[in-house]
Amino acid sequence: MSYKFDANARYAKSHEWARVEGDLIVVGVSDYAQHSLSDVVFVELPQVGATVTAAKAAAVVESVKAAEDVISPVSGEVVAVNEDLAASPEGVNSDPYGSWFYKVRPSALAELDSLMAAGDYEAFVAEQEAAG
Repeated sequence: MSYKFDANARYAKSHEWARVEGDLIVVGVSDYAQHSLSDVVFVELPQVGATVTAAKAAAVVESVKAAEDVISPVSGEVVAVNEDLAASPEGVNSDPYGSWFYKVRPSALAELDSLMAAGDYEAFVAEQEAAG
């Protein structure tokens, strides 16, 4: 299987991406994650103003196969959520890097250092695929 990767994003082992845009970090799920989930039918987003914590559940994505937690790759305050996903959750499948979930004002930018660069994540996904 061939997956898309965003060279400007950093990736968590739980398959979320984080991309720095100005002084905010934009969060979503990777192409590998959306493919594993299959058809996304519902997305539950955090509230604007909520605090998210790195490595903790921050949102939920439901597909025809399962409901999965979206684990926040960084800590901080949620300053925006992608309202379009409420009406069109299938956007996660068609454009996983354009269909962001939420934007965070990070409390610790250094947390990005623990995430994988696109090339490292691509190798990680290949290992996951090989392991079955």
